[in-house]
Amino acid sequence: MAKKLYVGNLSYTTTEDALMKLFSAVGKVESVNIITDRMSERSKGFGFVEMETEAAAQAAISQLNGSTVDDRQITVAEARPQRERSERGRGYGGGGGRRRY
Repeated sequence: MAKKLYVGNLSYTTTEDALMKLFSAVGKVESVNIITDRMSERSKGFGFVEMETEAAAQAAISQLNGSTVDDRQITVAEARPQRERSERGRGYGGGGGRRRY
């Protein structure tokens, strides 16, 4: 079963191809996804790598966590499950119920 890893502290210039190459040296990679800002399409400095097996994921964590990529010391850890988002209250208003007299 595939295991998703969080990769943090990436340089804004790091590409998905570069991460694919780096993690492929440790084990079989199923997917790479660098998270980008919707408006500017610029990297947010983190992403996710999905390794084919649990063993490959653990090897990637132990070998690559703290390594240097594009002059940045990256963080590699198990990805936490994505939390649910509610549509309520997103992008509307402000003030949070403050009353004016």
